[in-house]
Amino acid sequence: MAEARRPMRRRGRMPGEKAKDFKGTIRNLLRYMGVYKIGLAAVAVFAVASTIFNVIGPKILGNATTELFGGLIAKLSGTGTIDFGKIGGILLTLMGIYVLCAIFSFVQGWIMTQMSQNMSFRMRRDISEKINRMPLAYFERNSVGDVLSRITNDVDTLGMAFNQSITQLITSVCTLVGVLVMMLSISPLMTLITLLILPVSMMLVMGIVKKSQKYFIAQQEYLGKIDGQIEETFSGHDVVKAFNRENAELEEFRKINGVLFESAWKSQFLSGLMQPIMNFVSNLGYVAVAVSGAMLAAAGTIEIGDIVAFVQYVKRFTQPITQMAQVSNLLQSMAAAAERIFAFLNEEEEIQATEHPVDPAVIEGEVSFEHVQFGYNPDKMIIHDFNSEIRPGQMVAIVGPTGAGKTTMVKLLMRFYDVNSGTIRLNGHPVADFDRNALRNGFGMVLQDTWLFKGSIMENIRYGRLEATDEEVIRAAKLARADKFIRSLPGGYQMEINEEASNISQGQKQLLTIARAILADNPIMILDEATSSVDTRTEHLIQAAMDTLLKGRTSFVIAHRLSTIRNADLILVMKDGDIVEQGTHKELLEKGGFYAELYNAQFEEAG
Repeated sequence: MAEARRPMRRRGRMPGEKAKDFKGTIRNLLRYMGVYKIGLAAVAVFAVASTIFNVIGPKILGNATTELFGGLIAKLSGTGTIDFGKIGGILLTLMGIYVLCAIFSFVQGWIMTQMSQNMSFRMRRDISEKINRMPLAYFERNSVGDVLSRITNDVDTLGMAFNQSITQLITSVCTLVGVLVMMLSISPLMTLITLLILPVSMMLVMGIVKKSQKYFIAQQEYLGKIDGQIEETFSGHDVVKAFNRENAELEEFRKINGVLFESAWKSQFLSGLMQPIMNFVSNLGYVAVAVSGAMLAAAGTIEIGDIVAFVQYVKRFTQPITQMAQVSNLLQSMAAAAERIFAFLNEEEEIQATEHPVDPAVIEGEVSFEHVQFGYNPDKMIIHDFNSEIRPGQMVAIVGPTGAGKTTMVKLLMRFYDVNSGTIRLNGHPVADFDRNALRNGFGMVLQDTWLFKGSIMENIRYGRLEATDEEVIRAAKLARADKFIRSLPGGYQMEINEEASNISQGQKQLLTIARAILADNPIMILDEATSSVDTRTEHLIQAAMDTLLKGRTSFVIAHRLSTIRNADLILVMKDGDIVEQGTHKELLEKGGFYAELYNAQFEEAG
């Protein structure tokens, strides 16, 4: 339970933000794809080869048509016959070309799929590793759903768009150039007529792309927002129902879903307009080509087979334009997803290591706070001047009203945050001189919010020390007073805990986390409200388990129930970020100060 006021978490980004930096994102993406240079080159080679064989097909088919038409005319006029052997040879050549085209297309598709999936795998890994390097403050400002959306929706969108767009772009450009060359070789005049439709097509395409870009960006953004809203609502479903907030949460969902719907259908509708518009323009081109081709054929300038081939090329000439327009939509979607991913990957990280780290073996439990000052916002300090000396093996209780800074001090001790000024030392060494991971290995934690994952009870306890044997796990459970209830469960230590850990009680969860901490065997132990959410009888059981856990260790116990910390070696009484009193339970009661007020107030409430 956080004691100090922190920045509120927000769901996704606020609406109305400007469109993202498309060019900058593409540059970042190209740098990220630098490791795939050889693969991309191979894809380009096979895509170009496939396109070349595909482009020359209509020309060869036109030759077969010309040969057939010429033979038919000769046969009708009695001057010759149809040379089926020659026509068959041409068609066999055409078949061989199309087979090679299919093989090249298959190979480039296989390579591209491998690369796109590898890139998705790498991005998910990078995001997962990044999460472990991020400061706690980031996750207190942003929703879990938004982070999950980046590792799922955004990576999937990027991988799919990357797979489709690269080969489509190469193929479309090569097809456009190749078809243009073949058309010029048949008839420059008909080519000129066909080219007149190009500016019209490009203007229509660019207009649609420009219009649809903002909707693709909004669609990707609100996918993250809706994921965050759903994740937060269902993770706190009990609270939502308890406060009858179902309608309010549903209304918020409807608003976000409505914006997502609007952006999604508009982006898809606009991109879907390209095909019918291009078909209309293409049909106009066919009419112009048919008329001009008939006139040239009548004049004997070109052959009938050339007209057949040219009509095929006209169809293929507009097709890559349409494909490039679709690729531009894919690129917009890819850029929107990529920018969210890179924005996360470029977030400021915790400094994990120091230049000359202190050996964590020196951590034996001696802790000192020297004039510590801290604020979640630099202009608003919540810890003003914290001073204390803790000897090894002492049990230190931290008490005070909500917002006094109790949990904040623990976060500073473990370097989830760094102090603004002052020093925290472990056995004489500033905590900043330890590598963060090594530092945290010196601490064990038992929190009010128990965390158990889906898996067996044995696996959940072993999480404290992964190399522990079954016998060591069972011994830790016995010390935590958990063995008895575990053996009474169906399956015992092998019973599966479900995703919400709803098949065991809150007190049982807490005993399992204590067993986990006992197994970890850290020199310093932190207990944050560990008994605040259980009944009195279970509290006594947990208290006995904690006494075993804390024996011989330096411990920091944050507690609202002052009756649980009477035997503490030192009680630090905090108020408004400062220690206002410190001493033993007896000493503080005799002073009759702030601690005595808190204790007597609880005693009166209990009475």
